[in-house]
Amino acid sequence: MKVRIKICCISSIFEALTAIELGADAIGLVGRMPSGPGPISDELIKQIAQVVPPPIATFLLTSETSASEIIKHHYRTNTNTIQIVDLLSDGTYSQIKEALPYVKIVQVIHVIDSKSVDLAIKLSESVDALLLDSGNPNLKIKELGGTGRVHNWKLSRQIRDNSKCPIFLAGGLNPDNVKQAIEEVRPYAIDICSGVRTNGALDKNKLSAFMTNSMMT
Repeated sequence: MKVRIKICCISSIFEALTAIELGADAIGLVGRMPSGPGPISDELIKQIAQVVPPPIATFLLTSETSASEIIKHHYRTNTNTIQIVDLLSDGTYSQIKEALPYVKIVQVIHVIDSKSVDLAIKLSESVDALLLDSGNPNLKIKELGGTGRVHNWKLSRQIRDNSKCPIFLAGGLNPDNVKQAIEEVRPYAIDICSGVRTNGALDKNKLSAFMTNSMMT
């Protein structure tokens, strides 16, 4: 089965259309974050989402942890998918789904240790997909993605093998390691930000190489 590809940290309509032209199945649009690359305004997220043609998925990356605030954030951006980069602290996934029945919910799991595996398997029953990343929400200034670091793929494979929903793999992927990552984890999709950028800008050559190598498995 072809692995889907999500290009994250999209910063303009031009970058979005470039990613789609080169084969992206989804784009990530980063809202306000405590750290990490790529945040853009809610207004720009909405503008980009409006021009993305179906069936491309548009992901709002939100650091909100309250179900009601996540719903409000979506109303400001109108993407077709919400990527929750931290754990819910108030409210439920059911509350979000009831308010936004046509929007997919993707929960980020920052893969650190065996506890991350247990948490992922538990939450996989409540969301549309999990995205396995290399951040650390336990730091004083939370790392919620965009670290450029690879995590332990063996843990990710454990999650993949036991998850009740599809798995996106993120964290330190680039044209050189994406083939190995796919072979080891066998995710539904892969997600990349810094690995296809040069000086912060989307690099067509790196993205083309990434696309080619992701299809070599």
